[in-house]
Amino acid sequence: MKKQLSVLAFAGMVALGLASSNSAFAQKKNKKGTTTPATPATATPAAAKKEGIKPFSEVITAKARTTNGLFKTHKVDDKWYFEIPDSLVNREMLVVTRLAKAPVGVKVGNQQYGGEELNEQVWKWERRGKQVYIRVPSYATKADPNSDMYESVKNSNLDQILAGFDIKAYNKDTTGFVIDVTDFYNGDIMAIGATDQIRKAYKVIAYDATRSYIDTVKTFPINIEVKTEKTYKAAESPTDNSNAAVTFEFNTSMLLLPKTPVKARIMDSRVGFFGQSQLDYGTDAQKAERTAYIHRWNLVPKDTAAYMRGELVEPVKPIVIYIDPATPKKWVPYLIQGINDWQAGFEAAGFKNAIIGKQAPTPLEDPQFSVEDSRYSVVRYFASDIANAYGPHVSDPRTGQILETHIGWYHNVMNLLRNWYFVQTAAINPEVRKARFTDAQMGELIRFVSSHEIGHTLGLPHNFGSSYAYPVDSLRSKAFTDKHGTAPSIMDYARFNYIAQPGDGVTKLHPQIGEYDKWSIKWGYSWIPGNKTAEQEKEILNQWVLKNADNPLYFYGRQGTSLDPRLQSEDLGDNAMKASTYGIANLKRILPNVEKWTYQKGKDYSDLKEIYTEIVGQFNRYMGHVTTNVGGLSENFKTYDQAGPVYAYLPKTKQKEAITFFNQQLFTTPLWLISNDQLNKFDNGTLLNRIKAVQTNTLGNLLAAPRLARLLDNETKNGPAKAYTLPEMFTDLRSSVFAAGMADAFKRNLQRAYVDRLENLMTKESELPVGFPVESAASYGLTPVNVALSDIRPLVRAELKTLWATTKARSAAGDAITKAHYEDLNIRIKDILDPKK
Repeated sequence: MKKQLSVLAFAGMVALGLASSNSAFAQKKNKKGTTTPATPATATPAAAKKEGIKPFSEVITAKARTTNGLFKTHKVDDKWYFEIPDSLVNREMLVVTRLAKAPVGVKVGNQQYGGEELNEQVWKWERRGKQVYIRVPSYATKADPNSDMYESVKNSNLDQILAGFDIKAYNKDTTGFVIDVTDFYNGDIMAIGATDQIRKAYKVIAYDATRSYIDTVKTFPINIEVKTEKTYKAAESPTDNSNAAVTFEFNTSMLLLPKTPVKARIMDSRVGFFGQSQLDYGTDAQKAERTAYIHRWNLVPKDTAAYMRGELVEPVKPIVIYIDPATPKKWVPYLIQGINDWQAGFEAAGFKNAIIGKQAPTPLEDPQFSVEDSRYSVVRYFASDIANAYGPHVSDPRTGQILETHIGWYHNVMNLLRNWYFVQTAAINPEVRKARFTDAQMGELIRFVSSHEIGHTLGLPHNFGSSYAYPVDSLRSKAFTDKHGTAPSIMDYARFNYIAQPGDGVTKLHPQIGEYDKWSIKWGYSWIPGNKTAEQEKEILNQWVLKNADNPLYFYGRQGTSLDPRLQSEDLGDNAMKASTYGIANLKRILPNVEKWTYQKGKDYSDLKEIYTEIVGQFNRYMGHVTTNVGGLSENFKTYDQAGPVYAYLPKTKQKEAITFFNQQLFTTPLWLISNDQLNKFDNGTLLNRIKAVQTNTLGNLLAAPRLARLLDNETKNGPAKAYTLPEMFTDLRSSVFAAGMADAFKRNLQRAYVDRLENLMTKESELPVGFPVESAASYGLTPVNVALSDIRPLVRAELKTLWATTKARSAAGDAITKAHYEDLNIRIKDILDPKK
């Protein structure tokens, strides 16, 4: 789901030991002349008075409301104070600032809903005399403390100072000090407030302290949660510009990191895990190497001897995830089951009862329990009309160890599930042919999404290549789908089985924890005995990968690239053309019955409109799945000890099959999408434009310069006999877009779009975003090309000349609109070819 998973980025990290020395200690010279820590610089009451620091009772008065936790927090009137013990000076703390609430209509991607992360830093509270500073260590570079590079890296990695505070008082036994954090948390500090993207989007002019305040400060044994309401004067508002401002609620969480970091596990691009990278100067390589570590919970077997004998063993500390007490009771068992489904994955790694879902305790059962306490991982239930769910996790930036998770579950995700399930399965699933699902039906869908989101909290990203492992026709088999579901990984966006046809008898319609999921958990979480280093473990894990390298069940495909047609969102099976043809056949069965199947007495036609629009959207989704096959490259990450290419173009026959699909299913007007008896119940003249948009947008995508560049690259490398060439694609498209015979309104619109796109290729030099790195662009399918200097423009010119002759001939015959259409196209083409005239 969304964003997810948009909320986890690869962060830098460095080794321990780069922190500045404990400034709460005075310094003295040892016999060798070097500086060593001396006795703690605690102050007696007399010394404190001399320093100008007030007695504790004068700062933290009898009116104070005090809470014990990581730090003691005190609220005196409108002031907030932290009482920081000496024992936590210079301890590293992970600080994450998230949106708690946002106004309607925000327009910054991944920064618009409650729960989305805005900033992550590590803080160290450092004391120097009467001052306290927040230092922000950088984890972008590292070197082993025993290496020759350690001092050099340390000297060029100074911890930045985020803020400074005066010590207001020492605590009663002088084992800590008090600072006033009111102005800090209530101030305009980007690290704990609006990001630069938000400020630019709303044209923020200034911070308005008069409309901002600290809402709550809650302290727990290992974390402190500060909630603030902040208002910014802005030229643009997502709601009402007359306010001249925009207000957000932020939550800043400060979590104590483990004193002793755990051993990290090195990432492998062939197995999907979230992670973080660092530039390592301490290796034996003759360059600075970038090393990445995966995100994972720290699981250690209770009985290591039994584990090594191959027995299933419980971990010392299992992963426990609680369900928010605010969750409707009827959905709690399904959310818990979605969590517990992952026990099968951990059994593959040698653990039993490694992950447990539980209902949160009541105040009577545990009065200290709080969903904001970082000791507890929780599924948070939001009463929101947002149709989404997300599964973030908080990890130690030094090692990748996952420390806790707060999964966001929005109430309206049920509407999203209902629409998907209806549109993708109603042709074969009579149980969903109704306006409202039963609680049992919706519960199973909630369980499915719960499992997916829990996967993210375990460190697993989307595996967009998983569903390609299953042959299309296997998804029409009841025996196969009963055993395997619709994909080897629940982390794919495989959704529901739109391929199975009436009469196939298929009833298992969504993914489950599959073969790939079990394999990835085994790879990431297996405990490897022998106190081996991360590099030594890497060699063992590499052998595991090589053993499964040629098995498509264990293939991992990254999200975000449009290069490889296997790596797509919401697709199924190993052939998009075949799968989409089956999907369209089912849509043709569903669409005429939408009004009947969504009927609700006394209600308007909003459900009919919603589902009808979803069907057009699903049809468009199939077009996207097929488009990627044209100019497509398979991407198989490999190491030197693996044979075969990493990148290979799709066979010519498969690319040509994709264009044939378009000519049959899209560029020949899909009149079946026009059901006037239903459209006249809700459509006021917009839906047919959506169908035209599907046609023109797909055509434009096919003729995008990066795709054409790959067609030329393929021909250069493999020759016209093996490569699907650009001239062949022009010929194949023209045969349908400009087919002989009467052109209806859809076809005329499509022909104009074709000429417009060719004009764009004749006049525009580059289609890459400004400032986008070339290598990154190519990696994600935006293949760089200078159109003016490539073979694209001469071939486009030749295509325009052919169309000029065609349109000139057709402008002489037909009805008035046909003549006008082709005469107009003919003039436009002539102007493109000879713009000076």
